[in-house]
Order: sequence, then C-alpha cells, then structure tokens
Amino acid sequence: MSLVDILSTAETGDNSLAARIPDNWMQGRTAYGGLSAALALEAALRSQDDLPPLRSAQIAFVGPLAGEVEVKTELLRRGRTAAFIEANVYGDGKLGLKALFVFMTALESSIDYADTARPEAPDFADAAPAPTHPDPKFFTNNMEFRHALPIEERHAPDFMRWVRLKERDGLHPMVEMMAIGDAMPPAAMALFKQPGPISSMTWQVNLLTPNPVTTDGWWLTRSTADLAREGSSSQVMQVWNADRTPVITGMQSVAIFV
Repeated sequence: MSLVDILSTAETGDNSLAARIPDNWMQGRTAYGGLSAALALEAALRSQDDLPPLRSAQIAFVGPLAGEVEVKTELLRRGRTAAFIEANVYGDGKLGLKALFVFMTALESSIDYADTARPEAPDFADAAPAPTHPDPKFFTNNMEFRHALPIEERHAPDFMRWVRLKERDGLHPMVEMMAIGDAMPPAAMALFKQPGPISSMTWQVNLLTPNPVTTDGWWLTRSTADLAREGSSSQVMQVWNADRTPVITGMQSVAIFV
C-alpha cells in the first residue's frame, strides 16, 4: 500500500483519524517516522477548515507504531494569523508520536532575506540510481532514490540524495513533505564501522514555502551530523526542490546503539 492508499482508507472521526500502517512501511519494529508524521499532519488538516499554510512542526518519536493506529488532535489556539494543533498517534492504546503543528498566514513585512547558497549536486536526471533495500517490507521501497553525493566524495557524516515517492498523486503538498523530509538515513551512520541500530528521537521541521512544488516529484534531501557522542547524534536536515529552491530546514536528535 502506498501513502495515497493509506490515507484514502483512513477514517475521520471527531478530532481523530484511524488508519492502518501496512508492513511495507516498517523500519524494524516501528513504522517509518516520516509516515507516522504524515498521518499526524493529515489528521490535523482534516480537523480544521481553511487552515493557513503549515510553517513549522515539532515531532517526538515516543514509541513504536505498527498496524492499526489512531491519531487524536486538539486545537490549542487559533488566532488571526496562526493556528496551533497538537496531534498524538497511538498504537495499541500507547502513545507512539506526539506532534505540534503551526499553521500561519503570510504577513506583510519589510524583511525579505534568503540564504542563496545552492547545494552542488547533479540534477536528478543525471544522478545515479541508488539500490533498493533487499527487504521488500522496508519503507524505502515506497520511494526512489538517486545519489547526489557519491560515497567516494563523502568526507563527513553527510548524506545527500534525490528522493521521490513512487505514488504521490492527490497528496496534500505538506503531507508529502512530511513523508519525504525524513527519508535520509541518519548522517551519523556514515561513521559506523559496522551496521547497528539507531532510533530517531525528535524532529524539528520548518517549512520555507507555503506551497512546495517540484519537477516530476523529485526532491533533493540532505542530512549532516554536527555531533555524535555518548549514544546521541544531532543533525541538520534540508530539502530543496528540483530548481534548488529551499523547501525545508530542520534538526533531528538520533539515538545510536553502537
């Protein structure tokens, strides 16, 4: 089942959403974090009419999620310019993900600044395809990846790839961003001498455009670790569209068990 399929069969209740996470979206004993965050955002979007664009999300990956899940939402505040919605995702009655979404209208401002740095990477049409995961149930098989930073050129804990969902028609643009934004492996894994378990703990996401669009579904994604010590890693995460326009910036805390 694709994300489109999951959302089309999800049932909306009174400030709630019930959905089933299929086996092909798992990463070990829990669902892919980007999928769980996408379900939380979809529930928030369905809970209120005429929401302004999503501008920020704060997500905590509290526990494992699989199979039947329920998202419960609460409108914390809605003013003239912003709406704050909390969304909690439960599996087997236990909290698995807690999210706070901030929706905000555009404001007139005398400030207009953007970092003009563009990542050096081949266009998606010229980038080499990345291999698929050998386990057909692993979540990455719902996506296509192409290398934007060849392994032989990597000199730091840094991953950069072109990514797109195989099926994305009809998705809300921001829900697609939640599903794409966490697709990179934790950057600290570039330091591993042998494979080992990791777990995302928190994810702070800032949306830099009210209407993210790209070419042919391709997004350039990057995660770079700035510290990995005592079983914890901090990383910066970025997403650009095919024209290298910045779409997402964020940070993530990752637990390392090696």
